[in-house]
Amino acid sequence: MALSWTAGAWTLAALGFLSCCSFGYCDASRTSGLTSGGSKQEQGPSSLERVKRGWVWNQFFVVEEYTGTEPLYVGKIHTDSDEGEGNIKYTISGEGAGSIFIIDEATGDIHATERLDREQKAFYTLRARARDQLSNDPLEPESEFVIKVQDINDSEPKFLEGPYIGSVAELSPIGTSVMKVTASDADDPTYGSSARVVYSVMDGEKIFTVDRHTGIIMTAVADLDRETQERYELVVKATDMAGQMGGLSGSTTVTIVITDVNDNPPRFPQKMYQFSVSEGAAVGTPVGRIIATDADMGENTDMSYLIKEEGELFKVTTDVETQEAIVSIKKPLDFESKRTHNVVVEAVNKHVDPRFVDLGSFRDQTIVRVSVSDIDEPPIFQPAEGAIMEVQEDAKVGAMVGIITARDPDVKNKPVRFSIDRTTDLEMIFRIDPDSGAITLEKILDRETAGWHNITVRAVEADNHTMASHSAVSIRILDVNDNPPELATPYEASICEDAKPGQLIHTISVVDRDEPQTGHRFYFTLAPEASSNRHFTLWDVKDNTAGIRTQRSGFNRHEQNVYFLPILVVDSGPPSLSSTGTLTIHVCGCDTEGAIQSCNATAYVMSAALSPGALIALLVCMLILIVLVLLILTLKRHRKGQRMTEDEEDMRDNVIKYNDEGGGEQDTQAYDMSALRNLYDFPEAKSCDSGPDIRSLPQWIQSNRVGGGAEGAAATAADFSLFKGYIRKKVEQADADLSVPPYDSFQTYAFEGTSSPALSLSSIHTLSTTSEQDFSYLSDWGPRFRQLAGYYAPGNPEEEGS
Repeated sequence: MALSWTAGAWTLAALGFLSCCSFGYCDASRTSGLTSGGSKQEQGPSSLERVKRGWVWNQFFVVEEYTGTEPLYVGKIHTDSDEGEGNIKYTISGEGAGSIFIIDEATGDIHATERLDREQKAFYTLRARARDQLSNDPLEPESEFVIKVQDINDSEPKFLEGPYIGSVAELSPIGTSVMKVTASDADDPTYGSSARVVYSVMDGEKIFTVDRHTGIIMTAVADLDRETQERYELVVKATDMAGQMGGLSGSTTVTIVITDVNDNPPRFPQKMYQFSVSEGAAVGTPVGRIIATDADMGENTDMSYLIKEEGELFKVTTDVETQEAIVSIKKPLDFESKRTHNVVVEAVNKHVDPRFVDLGSFRDQTIVRVSVSDIDEPPIFQPAEGAIMEVQEDAKVGAMVGIITARDPDVKNKPVRFSIDRTTDLEMIFRIDPDSGAITLEKILDRETAGWHNITVRAVEADNHTMASHSAVSIRILDVNDNPPELATPYEASICEDAKPGQLIHTISVVDRDEPQTGHRFYFTLAPEASSNRHFTLWDVKDNTAGIRTQRSGFNRHEQNVYFLPILVVDSGPPSLSSTGTLTIHVCGCDTEGAIQSCNATAYVMSAALSPGALIALLVCMLILIVLVLLILTLKRHRKGQRMTEDEEDMRDNVIKYNDEGGGEQDTQAYDMSALRNLYDFPEAKSCDSGPDIRSLPQWIQSNRVGGGAEGAAATAADFSLFKGYIRKKVEQADADLSVPPYDSFQTYAFEGTSSPALSLSSIHTLSTTSEQDFSYLSDWGPRFRQLAGYYAPGNPEEEGS
């Protein structure tokens, strides 16, 4: 039905619901009116008059999904200035104007030409104009209006987040929330019930339920068991129109996973396991593996194992990867002691849920039977950790030290033979009986040399020497008193001449190589030969030391400056041994404060005869004399060094140049013979043309040159050793002189020509009083050999006969 009326300046007519707003009279100032679109009206003059100009709007509605063949009438716009003469033209603009919505320019009727969908666009905003038909001038200001698309239930609910996956713990109580599902409906939730959605379970409603308004899925039973079924799939349906007939619906799939709780205890598949192990297996050797099963999963299957019985011989550990129990040896097994062991192993869940403790004990036990197999074992010593024996150091050869015991641990109990590992007894001090194990002495002992002896005894089976074992035996040598005590050091003491009676001079102590079990106790006394001593007394302090005191005063070191005091030391035995030591006591001069100045009697006399000033003067004089002597010796050495350097420089140069093989003495073209001859000129000969200085020559030469005759020849033969000493002296002088090279007198003869008429000139081995050689030809060699010819000149027969 079409409605129209006049309201202010415009008239609006529409199908269906229609509401209007009209303007009344304005106040003095020009009022402003708002259109339905919010347009602001212009202000009019300030007067009380009716304003005719202005739009009066409301919303237009058009039903969505219209399927008719004719355009759908939406509504009518109209202005009160329109008197029906056809001189006003209506136009619209905005969203869908001219395409979706058309207007009759003369009547203002608006129609929709297309099928509208509210879910795609819920409203359209347009603008309306009224113009003069002829002049096209606007008669009213432009204003907005809205055309809403009215909703119908044409969209079904949809689960946009599906399919869903949720989880819930097994054994959860009824009503436990699992998850929430949500369906969306594209219809208008503000209009009717098109978007009111309710939920229901289509499949699985016996196990789970869903709240019809919130979509929360909950458990419907309390005995969900993951071990029976660990996954459920539900179909949840959402229906609009609040579930009324004719409503649209949509569905989704919900997967619910049942999570595990620790509601199952561990269980051993067997109540007994059997394993076998050798008695020789080492500690830590695995015996076997067992495992307990648990129907749970994850950390709920974690378990630990422990041994309830036989825990002293076996231990059990858990393999963290396989959850297996590993039974291994904790202590050595012995077939002869026990052949079968029943080990009770218990499996316990690590993570016990207190909510399910009433379901039963979460632990299980099984028996592991371990059979021990026999092997051939080496002998066992008793005690196994080794033996300690004692013997007196004065024990005789063959004396018993102790007995070693060992046995065969096997059932057969074979005989055992003993021996000593000689690498531990290189001196072969001990001997062991191979059958009884008795250890005896083979040599005399000395505790002071070695207080302990550590040997190794070897025990083997008599018929199988591969079965051997070793044991350490420590033998302690017990001390006997066989060493006398002795003074700790060669004691010496000093006293002042003015020492007072009873003054402590020195404290002495004693050493003893013995070590009695009751400790040392020494007694001190003066030796019998010193019993009549009136100078010193000995005081036994009773703590193994003694003090020496003066017995009188007024010692005089000029009369006696050293006293020897023999001291007798006796130990406590048994038997008691003694020795005598000597304490040397020096009498010394001291100052007024008692400090020792000098213990020498001569030094004291000198110091008493000379004043300090005289002593200083004497020392200064001695120092001056020493400086003068050193200065003279230095000058003489310096001059001698210069002279020897000048004499030997040419010789050194000429010898260095002479580096070829010449033709002997006749070969005078190869080198300068004058340089060689200069080698034999003694320094003493330069001071005299007739020969060397007699004072510098050996004594037998002087007598030969002065006396001559048979006496000279005899002296020459008798005193030839002086010539050797003279040569040795010259050699030592040359060696000690650092300013010349190390040439000695023998190097001057180190040349030889091919045609030299001379034979060997050495006098070391050929010279004797009975020599038959004639060296008279040396005189023919020139003045340089004249001195040598004098050494070998034959004696006068007349002088020899006299």
